[in-house]
Amino acid sequence: MRAMRILIVEDDTELRRMYRLALAMAGFEVDEAADGIDALRIIENRLPDLVILDLILQVLDGLSVQQELAAGPDTSKIPIVVVTGSNIPTDTLNVARVLKKPIMPDELIRTVRHCLHAGPSAAGI
Repeated sequence: MRAMRILIVEDDTELRRMYRLALAMAGFEVDEAADGIDALRIIENRLPDLVILDLILQVLDGLSVQQELAAGPDTSKIPIVVVTGSNIPTDTLNVARVLKKPIMPDELIRTVRHCLHAGPSAAGI
């Protein structure tokens, strides 16, 4: 059985490293992107099983990435976990879960596992 692949889209290098280490230690394969353009390139080449997405990114923001994924036939079913410190309203986003920064690694892993099990619109952990 192959390990589930997670794509972390986060412009903060330290947070991205912390998420990557925690997820790798939990048995996930992890890809990383520092901005939305890199994220879409990675997804085009290798579909993840779940995306962890910050909303405030350089070059192409997380809202645009989420909209691109939602519009694609191959990507619309990928669960997205938004992890953000912004005050951008998230109630209308079609994502599996929204977490507010700061989050602890165990909370991230618990959320990822739940969302992978429940699918794209996993609500209420």
